[in-house]
Amino acid sequence: MKKNILLVDDSALMRRTICDIINAESDFQVADSCCDGVEAYEKLKQEKYDAVLLDVNMPRMDGLELLEKLQKEHIKATVIMVSTLTTRDAKVTLRAMELGAIDFVPKPQNIIETKGGKFRSYLLNVLRAALQEKKPAVIKSVPRRQTPKMQGIRRNKVVALACSTGGPKALQSVIPFLDPKMDAPVLVVQHMPAGFTRTMAERLNELSPLEVKEAEDGDILEKGKVYIAPGGWHLLVKKLASGGHRVSLSDAPAIGGLRPCANLMYESLAACGYDEITCVVLTGMGADGTLGITNLSKKVPVYVVAQDEATSVVYGMPRTIYEAGMVDTVVPLDQVAESILKNVGVN
Repeated sequence: MKKNILLVDDSALMRRTICDIINAESDFQVADSCCDGVEAYEKLKQEKYDAVLLDVNMPRMDGLELLEKLQKEHIKATVIMVSTLTTRDAKVTLRAMELGAIDFVPKPQNIIETKGGKFRSYLLNVLRAALQEKKPAVIKSVPRRQTPKMQGIRRNKVVALACSTGGPKALQSVIPFLDPKMDAPVLVVQHMPAGFTRTMAERLNELSPLEVKEAEDGDILEKGKVYIAPGGWHLLVKKLASGGHRVSLSDAPAIGGLRPCANLMYESLAACGYDEITCVVLTGMGADGTLGITNLSKKVPVYVVAQDEATSVVYGMPRTIYEAGMVDTVVPLDQVAESILKNVGVN
């Protein structure tokens, strides 16, 4: 049976283009379309949809106002935002995720991109990830593998976290609950376009007791600070002659369509001077992080924390690292920060 999609966009061109893309698939169909939030609100009061594709900027009632209304009236919907890449729209889109939207699709900048294969592929991948049926949970929050025992006191640690679909909201349940006195810096790769990562970092900084910033090339890593990979750049870590570490940003080609790519972050840590690396894998589609962590574990002691299935928006990345036999502990989202702090310690 086809999944029913509600499409909400004030652009007739976008409605027609997205309808053509979705209706050409065997597993989806646009059941209804609306030109603003007012029409969508009336539809959502009466009908159930498998997913809603929601524009940000619309007359009468925009996407953010609609989400606020749905939340206030306890109307449940699986919402994916369709957003242009402006600073204002980035803020609105991230706010939309706080209000329950699970992901977003960057809106094409022109008619050629609108009809291009890249937009079509991205849209369908996000839809399929959002609507995949979760398999019955078969894991528990207990260690699965034997972590190499540390010899003596190890003081040189780092936390490296990867997430994708559902990540922006998930990070708000992790980063603000970390301690500014934690005995490690934190690196974050969240799959997002340029512009959105800076806005996300600023928002997390407002919510958190520790400093959160979008990473810049040359940043010296400091304990108790969070460095978020900027969209459009790979985040690598380089060891300094002094014994410290710095951020190195790379514009090398995307890996599997991803830039930043978590695998590259993890692999760069293999050549650094850290005694132990706490790897964290949160909600997201795909398998980014698994290969990098697996290779890293052959050179440096790692402790791997994965988000559980029940609290993951998309149980792709956490499932893959778990099935690779690399996970030390599986925990619900609200216990991730505690697991990190327990492992790295606080000064």
